[in-house]
Amino acid sequence: MTAVEVGTLVLDCEGLSKLVADDRGIAALVQRARHHGAHVVTSAVTPVEARHPGIAQARFDWVLSRIDIAPVTEDISRDASKLLAAAGVHGHKYALDAILAATALRQPGPVVVLTSDPEDITLLCGPRVRIVKV
Repeated sequence: MTAVEVGTLVLDCEGLSKLVADDRGIAALVQRARHHGAHVVTSAVTPVEARHPGIAQARFDWVLSRIDIAPVTEDISRDASKLLAAAGVHGHKYALDAILAATALRQPGPVVVLTSDPEDITLLCGPRVRIVKV
């Protein structure tokens, strides 16, 4: 992925977790995207999903302060519900991915989603976003 192809870089739980863990590949990708003017965002539910006791709170808070956290609004909720229905799936297995997908689809493009679940995000977003597996 070249940074000029990205208007918005969206982090799922694994993308955020790796950024918090200072994974060199993810950190470099985020830095390159920012350098080229990309917006880095995640859903407000993603930090809840990504947080675990092994993460230093100060590091977690610092990383979150450097990315945009998109709220889960009523419109995002409705969009996520529609994405689930269109994909023919439901339930908690897909709920957070659907919220992230709805968030991604509302971002200025081109949109790249860093995800550990490329199949689920592709199922929900189709070709409207580019998926990068982390």
